[in-house]
Amino acid sequence: MTASSPRFLAAIVVVAMGSPVVFASDLQVDLEWVRASQGRNVVQVPNDANGTRFSLDALTGSGTANAPRLQISWRSGEKQEWRLLAAPLSLSGSGISALPINFQGQGFAPGSVAARYQFNSWRATWRYRWIDRDDLLVKVGATAKIRDASIRLRSGSIEASKDNTGFVPLLHLSLERPLSAEWLLEADVDALAGGPGYAVDAGMRIARDISSGWRLHAGVRYLDGGADNDEVYTFADFTSVTLGVTWRPR
Repeated sequence: MTASSPRFLAAIVVVAMGSPVVFASDLQVDLEWVRASQGRNVVQVPNDANGTRFSLDALTGSGTANAPRLQISWRSGEKQEWRLLAAPLSLSGSGISALPINFQGQGFAPGSVAARYQFNSWRATWRYRWIDRDDLLVKVGATAKIRDASIRLRSGSIEASKDNTGFVPLLHLSLERPLSAEWLLEADVDALAGGPGYAVDAGMRIARDISSGWRLHAGVRYLDGGADNDEVYTFADFTSVTLGVTWRPR
């Protein structure tokens, strides 16, 4: 996490908690274990004749990685809500490159190359209860995301890395639909497309109340996105299974 990230999230908390009315009974803490499988992960740095476009997943492998998610949300007014999300993601491995790779000003000869990929996401969301019925809850809003990304290659004594930290605005949509007195369908998405890239983080899960204030859930999640500009070309996607617990004070 970058030095600016905690200050940004702290400012969001101060603004939200400073609202006239905060419904403490609607505080929700959500901890989720995510097992992510890497699909494509294509990289070129720099994105010109001096860089080589290669498959990073061929070096790290497409196996699974643990990527926990922590979410805290609460209401601030009759219709408004705030959400804070921490979603770190990283994986590493080594593979054999059949071709030379020029990456971030360094040349890597064909052979064994170790790689590390990081894509941490820190988000603050404001959302509005657009549809609020007993049988359906739909929330729409906007997410401010801090992207903390890094790609590193190493072969013998040669090492190079590309770090990228920046702000990304996203649109937000979530829904909850009861399936029975105990079972609930939940879904959410943060996404935006346009310009030199796009980002999608979408999930769906089935939840069940297990005791007063506690709920278990399991589901799937899909993460996709990247950028194509003068500096970098990088696109990756991950498909995940999730298992978690939600706590609400009573």
